[in-house]
Amino acid sequence: MVSTHPAGVQHSGSQYLPQSRDISANSSPNQELLPLTARVHNHDSLEIGGCDVTTLVEQFGSPLYILDEETLRSACQQYRDAFKQYYKGESQVLYASKAWNCLAVCAIAASEGLGIDVVSGGELYTALQAGVSPNKIYLHGNNKSREELILAIASGVTIVADNWYELHTLVEIAQPGQVIRIMLRLTPGIECHTHEYIRTGHLDSKFGFDPNDLDQVFTFVSQQPTLDCVGVHAHIGSQIFERQPHQDLAAVMVQWLRDAGKYGLNITELNVGGGLGIKYTESDDPPSIEEWVKAICEVVQEACAVENLPLPKLLSEPGRSLIATACVTAYTIGSSKVIPEIRTYVAIDGGMSDNPRPITYQSVYRAVVANKMSAPLTQTVTIAGKHCESGDILIHNALLPKTEPGDILVVMGTGAYNYSMASNYNRLPRPAAVVVANGEANLILQRETYQDLIRQDRLPERLKK
Repeated sequence: MVSTHPAGVQHSGSQYLPQSRDISANSSPNQELLPLTARVHNHDSLEIGGCDVTTLVEQFGSPLYILDEETLRSACQQYRDAFKQYYKGESQVLYASKAWNCLAVCAIAASEGLGIDVVSGGELYTALQAGVSPNKIYLHGNNKSREELILAIASGVTIVADNWYELHTLVEIAQPGQVIRIMLRLTPGIECHTHEYIRTGHLDSKFGFDPNDLDQVFTFVSQQPTLDCVGVHAHIGSQIFERQPHQDLAAVMVQWLRDAGKYGLNITELNVGGGLGIKYTESDDPPSIEEWVKAICEVVQEACAVENLPLPKLLSEPGRSLIATACVTAYTIGSSKVIPEIRTYVAIDGGMSDNPRPITYQSVYRAVVANKMSAPLTQTVTIAGKHCESGDILIHNALLPKTEPGDILVVMGTGAYNYSMASNYNRLPRPAAVVVANGEANLILQRETYQDLIRQDRLPERLKK
């Protein structure tokens, strides 16, 4: 495992505060480590959304996900407004809710005019229950069940068809005279520098139709009166800092748009996916939301002009860059173990069950001690989770001030794929989550109890004493 900190003197946890103290300055959230409202008040404690983090832990317990509403809304607004500014046609931003799908997050995104990208019946149900309009919901997935497809059709959402099996299933389950709104997901064959598990645009991927099958796919769809194919979709990966792959993708997709017309398909929507990265460490340097959107819009408009095509409705589906920086996770520090001349372990009351990304993707995070924000960073420690796994390490080589049991450790950038991938490993209840804004904290996910853990258990009569 590589060191998680650059060499050199580090000062205090305050160095991680947002570069601009003025939220109206439109700092791009994905370029910050802490939420935009993060401050240190006069008691030397971290404050987010006007709420003291240590007080939140006292009130709601730990581990605790803390979602800053202002940061999430700012990211939504920046995506929405950038498309309006740089694209001359119609546009729609979709929140890729697999990053964190719950009622409150879906409702906030929808209130800012965003649609929702869902990848399962459960995510679809949640978005609908949050009040999201079905005409702004798009269902993805490489192996949607018949039940999920039936729910999607009944709900009136757009289905992003991923493969031949799905196309045939849709035709089979359609009622007489029924028209199903679909898009086609295609694999563009574009590589980008990211973790191999989250690269989805190269040809050797489980997602999407092979571009070499375009003729057959377009022919089949054009012959099915029950399928209303309104667009094409592609996605090249996640946590991407490069601009060129997305620009290449947009140019390729306009060619698909052109080719679809030869089959009588009236393609009016083009979905370029998402994938813009965020700043997890000081060395990460992602483009801003505005820069990313501007580059995409320019390429699509130029390619359409070359092909003499009307501008399609341009869709994108950011997830991580909308939600990740908006959330932190607060833990309570417990035991420690010093192994002379090797390392010092500092243990927290969570770990791989509330954040499986380090053990799954070798993901790197930064952390601060919320109640010691100005204390000098004098220790290099390994942050260990409490699970019965040697690999349950949250952060290697973390620079922290001298810690004591009861200190509150805050890990940054945990809004994406933390709660959504959380588990009950070792039968730990999943944490609570709160949304904070203007000094008010509201529970959005209740902490699970031991009773919740056995709710689905069944004990056969013959095993009872």
